[in-house]
Amino acid sequence: MRFGRNDAQYCSFCGKPSDKDRFLVASPAGGIFICDKCIRICQEMADDNVKEVAPIEMTDVPTPREFKEYLDQYVIGQDYAKKALSVAVYNHYKRMSTLKNKDDVKIEKSNVLLIGPTGSGKTLLAKTLAEKLKVPFAIADATTLTEAGYVGEDVENVLLKLINAADGNVQAAERGIIFIDEIDKIGRKGENTSITRDVSGEGVQQALLKIIEGTAASVPPQGGRKHPNQEMIEINTTNILFILGGAFVGLDKIIEQRIASHSMGFGSNVGKMSEEQRMELLNQCTPDDLVKFGIIPELIGRMPINVALKELTRDDLIRILTEPKNAIIKQFKASFQMDDLELDFTNDALESIADTAIKQKTGARGLRAIVEKMLMDLMFDAPSVKGRKRLTITKDIVDSRKVPEAETLLIEEKSA
Repeated sequence: MRFGRNDAQYCSFCGKPSDKDRFLVASPAGGIFICDKCIRICQEMADDNVKEVAPIEMTDVPTPREFKEYLDQYVIGQDYAKKALSVAVYNHYKRMSTLKNKDDVKIEKSNVLLIGPTGSGKTLLAKTLAEKLKVPFAIADATTLTEAGYVGEDVENVLLKLINAADGNVQAAERGIIFIDEIDKIGRKGENTSITRDVSGEGVQQALLKIIEGTAASVPPQGGRKHPNQEMIEINTTNILFILGGAFVGLDKIIEQRIASHSMGFGSNVGKMSEEQRMELLNQCTPDDLVKFGIIPELIGRMPINVALKELTRDDLIRILTEPKNAIIKQFKASFQMDDLELDFTNDALESIADTAIKQKTGARGLRAIVEKMLMDLMFDAPSVKGRKRLTITKDIVDSRKVPEAETLLIEEKSA
């Protein structure tokens, strides 16, 4: 309760009255006021919370060759895919730079479609590029998406993941990278029209069109539309690079049928190609092949760059185990080193691990699981056994999946 004149006006924030050094601003509804000093304080607080994102200069963007050299440190093989991705990302950020074209020529966005078997490095390529650029990066699974109004995630949730990756900074998210995996799983179910809606197939493709091309989208901050009164987040997707990936199982057969010299009858080439030749077919993929697979033409037109990834060979898998900066074997060696255990692998052991991944058809993704399962008992016992220990993993250990007990690995310390 304030004492004094009842008609006096006070700031609703600091409670001080209007005078010659303080003027008040009334709210549109009336009865509520804020003084100029409180307005200044509120503005300063707002400025502190808003992080300005500097525009990307071309001097900040690595050249395609530098991109590929960086990818070579973390991704084994897939040279053509790394080269194509490096050029695509460089051109994308070139169009975003502050350098203006004198002829006012508008450069269109070049989204990328990665086609390759599971475990061939699609996700790793996209993630490594984002780390090099130091921009927000989000991974989404197309199989969880449905049309708005149906059970499942809305397409806008893909943008919400990118905003969350940017710690809520919409301006930073607007120049990030989104990788949508399993895009082949939302292909149309068939050429014939169904009496039921294809809410997780063609419907999702239609919903993706606008955000991939570039639009001002409204994103619900809590995800979904269960809270109709929540304030939407506005984000412009024009400068967001979309990389779509999928295994596209059966696409090679569609291409083979198109290019085979004899598709039926005597002399037919169908079914006579090796796996390596079959993977080479993906490099000859055309928009018509993707349409037959089930991707709508409008979505294909928004992904002008198609890159095929080869299935990893035995030698590739062995190199993945040992060569990259964050190679799996290096990770396990560093982990066991903390428990005073020196770990080593023979060449035939590495070959056996690679052969197991090939048999399981899991590609590079399955390598860690194989090593993890093999060393599980040792990881359980090693921290409890004090003293220096040493173990060399051989082919017999890999094949039998039986690792010696930690107590038997102790090294006798030589007296000085």
